[in-house]
Amino acid sequence: MTPSMSRFLLILTLAITGFAFTGDRPAYRLFTAAGAVADYDQMLTELAQADVVLFGEQHNDALAHWLELQVAKDLARLKPGKLVLGLEMFERDVQPLVAQYAAGTLADTALTRQARPWPNYDTDYRPLLQFARENKVPVIGTNAPRPFAQAVARGSLKALDKLPAADRALLAPLPLKVDYELPGYKNMAAMFGDSKAHGGGGAQNIIQAQALKDATMAHFIRLSRPDGHTLLHLNGSYHSDRHDGIVAYLRQYAPKLRVRTLSVVTQAQLQALDKEQVDVADFVVVVPEDGSKTY
Repeated sequence: MTPSMSRFLLILTLAITGFAFTGDRPAYRLFTAAGAVADYDQMLTELAQADVVLFGEQHNDALAHWLELQVAKDLARLKPGKLVLGLEMFERDVQPLVAQYAAGTLADTALTRQARPWPNYDTDYRPLLQFARENKVPVIGTNAPRPFAQAVARGSLKALDKLPAADRALLAPLPLKVDYELPGYKNMAAMFGDSKAHGGGGAQNIIQAQALKDATMAHFIRLSRPDGHTLLHLNGSYHSDRHDGIVAYLRQYAPKLRVRTLSVVTQAQLQALDKEQVDVADFVVVVPEDGSKTY
């Protein structure tokens, strides 16, 4: 066989195999809770049938934010006029501003100046709000105002006992019941121990502050979802992983709601779901450890 014929056969073989030896390089992989490979369109069908979808993100993951936008667009397509967007990233006291922006009556610069958006708002959340604004999707800020959570971290839930009615209206119903046996809260107890982390009064106060956020988000998710609508809620994954946090309070406030969860996790490999990520959510989005971060 001549050298030119050998080169021709090599080129032909590579063309037929599609350069298979280089391997696949997916940007992410989607799995079910049990670790089976999931299909995106099948997942969307299931999400569209839910009352509430909790998308647990890693706040600095660029791919997760892109996927959140795709899920929002696809749910809006599947449920025209029946999608609500909720965000941990806006607190209840700025909800009038968020509503005005979504309605098209508040400028983007005014929202940025007045609504205390997170530092990564421009890169990570503005595209979602712009999509909602352009497609008349209501937007709901769900989180407890930070000063109240900080007060609880320093002085326990008792710090809220004498709040005026106007402030109590920004929070979950008080007094708040905290289940310290929830796995997420037990993990926090193990992490913080008896420390005075974050200026707080030990692990119990820190857990109470977390519970205040979880309960407040659950409370306003319930109040903000009209019948027949799907509310897509974006939150840090720790607020909904393993059906803890927000999910636990939704079960308390509205046990008949159909809730589905997603969680974004990082792994060194994307071929299979790591054992510790099994059952973290109804659908698990695995992104590479060396993926792009926005901060």
